[in-house]
Amino acid sequence: MTKPGTLVPDAPRLGWRDAVATLRSEPAHTRILGGSIIMLLGSGLVSAFNFGYNVAVARMLGPAAFGHAAAAGTLLMMVSAITLSFQLVCAKIIARNDTLSGKATVYAALMRKSWVVGLLIGTGLLLTSKWVASYLNLPSPWLVILMALGLAIYIPLGTKRGGLQGTCRFGALSWNLILETVVKLIGAIVFIEMGYGVDGAIAAISVSVLLAYFFPRVPPELKVFRQAGARASFGEGVQAVVFFAGQVIINNVDILLVKHFFTNDQAGLYAAIALVGRVLYLACWSVVSAMFPISAGADDSKENSNVLIVPLAVVLLLSLLFIIGLGAFPATILSAIFGSGFQMSADMHALLSLRAAATGTYSIAVVLMAYEMSRKIANTGWVQLGISGAVVLGIQFIHSNLRQVVVVQLVLMVILLVIVSLPFFRQHRHSFEKEEAA
Repeated sequence: MTKPGTLVPDAPRLGWRDAVATLRSEPAHTRILGGSIIMLLGSGLVSAFNFGYNVAVARMLGPAAFGHAAAAGTLLMMVSAITLSFQLVCAKIIARNDTLSGKATVYAALMRKSWVVGLLIGTGLLLTSKWVASYLNLPSPWLVILMALGLAIYIPLGTKRGGLQGTCRFGALSWNLILETVVKLIGAIVFIEMGYGVDGAIAAISVSVLLAYFFPRVPPELKVFRQAGARASFGEGVQAVVFFAGQVIINNVDILLVKHFFTNDQAGLYAAIALVGRVLYLACWSVVSAMFPISAGADDSKENSNVLIVPLAVVLLLSLLFIIGLGAFPATILSAIFGSGFQMSADMHALLSLRAAATGTYSIAVVLMAYEMSRKIANTGWVQLGISGAVVLGIQFIHSNLRQVVVVQLVLMVILLVIVSLPFFRQHRHSFEKEEAA
């Protein structure tokens, strides 16, 4: 014990390298649970502000104009397949790379490529703005033009988020997502109050993406001296693009098709219903985001293979809570959130819980697919892409009412879950047979 008056040496200060090393020394399942909690808390705030944005736009503009805003905003979600592809590849390669110079080199290379892709996509949408506005029954191509400006920055934003995710900076990643939604909400309210209407709601999205790109700063370990030769493999890039292309189509194409086939008021009502499903998916995806880099950087030991159990259990619990809650008070929840203009007839009361069931089923399938992708080049992304095409065709031919649109998605999500679960059941049975033989 130290005597009174004796000088005690200062405790060594831990730098960011020590923090990363400490985090990686924890068991994989512990890191996933901790990361999931951080991301879930962050996604809770993100969902709240996203809800605030949609509620504000819906209440201030009404169902028809809200349908226009939701359709234009969905264009950003469709392009997020590429954004998330850069994020996933960046996170995976950074997590697997043992050297800081290797991590920094991969990050810099992907950032350059993402800027090129972002500018190309933004330019392409600008050139086709009139055609896109006509197909979606939008009042003006300016909605598409405003969204195109945000898309050019949205792609490199994915690479930056991949850098935060790959270095397990889940807190910074959460704050980045929160910043985007806060700016979007405040900007929409200000612009609409200034008289810009739907244009203002969409302009707020582009402004929020711009600010999210600059804050927070790039992690310091991604700014060290870079080495030649470190890069992401072509196979991993293709895997990410295929996976997120299917994911984005499944999560968003129904809104665009409903906007095309149904009246503006019906499309606005469906956009509100689909928004509830997006909240559930965002919460589930936050769990996957915490699992992915940790699983990618883990070895093949039995302990690390068990990291799949934690995210599966969390996603299943979240899905059940949403389905039960929305099934109990569907009309009350929708009208209380979006206002009296969003009224559901009695035959539509099951839409909210059915949409949540489809989203929950899909979220469980995504956990399985993401886990497999974190370990190797997987083929399940192609299966998902095929199912996403089936969703498009299904709604294209079966859309007499909104209930049919939701049921088509639920049936196809169950089929997807069964298919992607089969390899895990086979692996479990094989392991069980080996243990019995031993």
